[in-house]
Amino acid sequence: MPKLALALYIVWYATSFGVRTFIHWRHTGSTGFKGFHGSPGSLPWCAGVSLSLGFVLVLVAPIAALLDWPGGAVLFESPALHALGAVLVVAGNVGVLLAQHGMGDSWRVGVDESETTALVTNGPFAWVRNPIFSFMGVSLVGLWLLLPNVVAVVAGLLAIAGIEGQVRGVEEPHLLNTHPDSYASYARGVGRFVPGVGRLTSR
Repeated sequence: MPKLALALYIVWYATSFGVRTFIHWRHTGSTGFKGFHGSPGSLPWCAGVSLSLGFVLVLVAPIAALLDWPGGAVLFESPALHALGAVLVVAGNVGVLLAQHGMGDSWRVGVDESETTALVTNGPFAWVRNPIFSFMGVSLVGLWLLLPNVVAVVAGLLAIAGIEGQVRGVEEPHLLNTHPDSYASYARGVGRFVPGVGRLTSR
């Protein structure tokens, strides 16, 4: 089980970041990585740190289980739930790739305030405004079921907190400034991470 979790997440990282970055670079000449900004203690900074640390711990979780590190012990054994977790990790990975592809040249990791990209509202973005993060959440839930240990739980909570902070405190304000009318109209009709949930009621 820890070996399977480690293998699945290595593939997840290699495809979601490595392959996507290469494709974006071939198309645009840029990696698409803009990084996280903000002064220490600010919401953008805290969101970036939380998200980055969460994704690092995602890989640490199976290693901790394999090497008997603190927090690596499996909290419960359930072959059915572990199998479901593996399916969710794979499904989340596929979903991330499809959503990234749907963004085309607008795909970015982080925000560059000096840059204006096209607002994508079709494909999976017609259902939720942040499908990449939504599918990442599916993969994190899968990790909890596939490898239920303390490190995995902490990793998931940190990643989710970082995603919430990044979307609410960084990306949505940027999009409202860049596409004030079109994004406001779009966000009033489409949910943030789940269809129909988290629609903006005002600017």
